[in-house]
Amino acid sequence: MAGQYVQYGCALCAPDGWLNFDASPSLRAQRLPLIGRVALRVVPRFPDAVRYGDIVRGLPVPDASCEAVYCSHVLEHLSLEDCRKALKNTLRILRPGGRFRLVMPDLRRLVEAYLARGTPDSSMQFIREAYIGDERRPCGLYQSAKLDWLGNGRHRWLWDYAAFEVELRNAGFERVRRAAYGDCPDAAFMAVESTDRWNGCLGMECYRPGMEFMPLARTEVEVKSLTTRGAECTAANNVE
Repeated sequence: MAGQYVQYGCALCAPDGWLNFDASPSLRAQRLPLIGRVALRVVPRFPDAVRYGDIVRGLPVPDASCEAVYCSHVLEHLSLEDCRKALKNTLRILRPGGRFRLVMPDLRRLVEAYLARGTPDSSMQFIREAYIGDERRPCGLYQSAKLDWLGNGRHRWLWDYAAFEVELRNAGFERVRRAAYGDCPDAAFMAVESTDRWNGCLGMECYRPGMEFMPLARTEVEVKSLTTRGAECTAANNVE
C-alpha cells in the first residue's frame, strides 16, 4: 500500500487512484441489508469506491504509507479536540515528506464580509454563510433521523490561516503555506479538487517532516483526465 493517495470526508467524490473514506452514518447504513434501502430514500447513494473511515479514530491505513492526503470541507465540522486528533492521525499515515492539502471556510473572509456589509441583515447573512445556526429545529422522527444519518452537518469550529497554521505545526507538520486551487505540482490532486470548493475559502498545504516529496511526472492527457474527474466530483457532491 506504499505510495497511496488518501482522501477522507470524500462524500460522493471517489476518483480512481485514491483511497476514499467517509465517516457519514448514512454510508454505513446504505451497506446494510434492508436498512440500506431506507437509507437511500434519505440521502444519495455513495459510490462503491467509498469506504467507511473516521479520521478522528484513525483510518484503516498503515502508518507512514501515504504519499499524499487530502480533505475538503471536513475539519470545520469537527470539535476543536477532534480536529487536533484528526491532524495527528493524518500525520501518522503520511510517509516522511508526504504532502497534506486541505480546504475549509475562511473565517477571516467571512468576518470581513460581515463587517463590510453594514446592513440590518448582516448578522443573519454571516450566520448562514458560516453555517453555524439553525433557522428552525428539526421536527419529527424523519427529519431528526435524516440529520443524524447525514453526520456533522453544521460547522463546529471555524479557522483563519494564522490559527490553523499553529495547529498544523503543533501537530508536527512543516513547510506550511497558503494554497490555491490547482497550484499543487502533483497533478493527482486535480482528481479531487474543484474550483467551487476552493473559491473564497482557506486552502493550505503542508508536509510530514522527512525527505522531499517528489510527485510523479504526468502527461498532458493524464492531467486533463484528472481535471475531468475533479469536475465530476463537483457535480456529484452538488447533488441534493
